[in-house]
Amino acid sequence: MVRLLVNILVLVINILYRNRPYPRFYVLETVARVPYFSYLSVLHFYETLGRWRKADWLKVHFAETWNELHHLLIMESLGGNNAWGDRFLARHAALLYYWIIVVLYALSPRSAYHFMELVEEHAYESYDHFLTSEAEHLKTQPAPQVALNYYREGDLYMFDEFQTGHPPESRRPQINNLYDVFVAIRDDEREHVKTMVACQEPTAQKTFKSPHTPELPSNIAAERT
Repeated sequence: MVRLLVNILVLVINILYRNRPYPRFYVLETVARVPYFSYLSVLHFYETLGRWRKADWLKVHFAETWNELHHLLIMESLGGNNAWGDRFLARHAALLYYWIIVVLYALSPRSAYHFMELVEEHAYESYDHFLTSEAEHLKTQPAPQVALNYYREGDLYMFDEFQTGHPPESRRPQINNLYDVFVAIRDDEREHVKTMVACQEPTAQKTFKSPHTPELPSNIAAERT
């Protein structure tokens, strides 16, 4: 079912946005934010019931929504949301996928994380293909201010927080033109894939932590396991 949901999303986007890259990326980023909201909703519900309290999961998933939000803002700055029909499709697809992933995450968190792993893999491949085909043009275009604000001048704590495969402050994209912006976005998607894979590990509920969470002394860690 997970792969079917992803294939439907990819098929619709491929058919409707074959030669419209910025609207395509706008729709993709609108929908891509939604599963992280679904995870947060279910995790908050569990915590309210006293069933499970894992602050690191909440931190990382919120940072993922923050990253995807800035991808979305970049696409909007490039005109990706100019058409009413694109906004209508993106928002209604996002609403549908929100509830689907809420139910899926409540029933099988690993399946819900696998869903996002596949979505982020598709996003990485889409941006990589776009960079290959449009490199020369993109290198002549200035970087949008929203991208400069996010990657160079923004809340870099949040930028580090979704990248569980890296120690904090180890990745700082160079943003000099629009090509660099899309390289950074593409590489962000790869980091999302890594985090989704980490969330599916059999021991993740005990071992998963945010990049800024310090290592506990071995005696305290043993007491908490």
